[in-house]
Amino acid sequence: MKIFLRAASAALALIATVTVAGCAAADGTDIEEDVGVVAPLPDLGDPDFPETDIPETEAPPAAEPEIPEVPEPTVNTVSYILLNTSGVNIRSGAGTGYAVRGAAEKSTMYAMNGVSGNWYQTAYKNSSAYIYSDYCEVVEMQPSDDERIERVIAEGTKLLGVPYVYGAPRYHNGNGVLASNFDINKFDCSSLMQYIFSKGAGINLQMTSRSQALYGTEVSKANLQRGDLMFFTNSTRYNYSGIERIGHVALYLGGNWILHTASDYAKIEQISATRWSYFITAKRMF
Repeated sequence: MKIFLRAASAALALIATVTVAGCAAADGTDIEEDVGVVAPLPDLGDPDFPETDIPETEAPPAAEPEIPEVPEPTVNTVSYILLNTSGVNIRSGAGTGYAVRGAAEKSTMYAMNGVSGNWYQTAYKNSSAYIYSDYCEVVEMQPSDDERIERVIAEGTKLLGVPYVYGAPRYHNGNGVLASNFDINKFDCSSLMQYIFSKGAGINLQMTSRSQALYGTEVSKANLQRGDLMFFTNSTRYNYSGIERIGHVALYLGGNWILHTASDYAKIEQISATRWSYFITAKRMF
């Protein structure tokens, strides 16, 4: 107990000495506040922690970044039914019990509008029809980027099978005024083009193939595109000059296929070597 008191007294004396010594500056002026002096702590050295063995572990490998799968590009196509034999019945329904509405010709095409069992749905003479799948194959064609062209072509495919009639009534007078005697059950080449361009895209073509050839942008044979109008001469007009040489018009679909009507009925078929020899010009109407 005595030792503790002596130590405490000594500590107080030390603090008092430091405080008194700091009360005045060398010139005798008073210092506004006391500065406490803290004795430094004794150096205790490093704390004595027990050593333990910490097993070294390898860092897990960095996960590779997940690369998203890129979907395959979708190629937009238009489907057609290509006949591989002649005399195939075109029926009003998907079955042999339905009425025969006509006969399909080998190497001609029809629009592919759907499937019902073993039957392909198409259009024939402006109404729905069916062809048995065993007698045909599906052909894919690339559509135009211009929807108006596809609408024009779609209007044409509805009329496949409609009989050709030379000088058939026009749909309108060339300026959009509808003709009172128009008959959707008969077309010649220029009246067919006039009708489908008007119905599909609101474009008023003139009344004959020769007058239709005077409009649009001229296109060379090498630059033909889907939706272009192709103009040909024929055996009757072959020796004529100028615009009078033109005697036929057809709608180009691509891949050497045309939609037109000539001498029998509206159809989609390949351009023959003979018809190519009659080619005069092509016009783009869009």
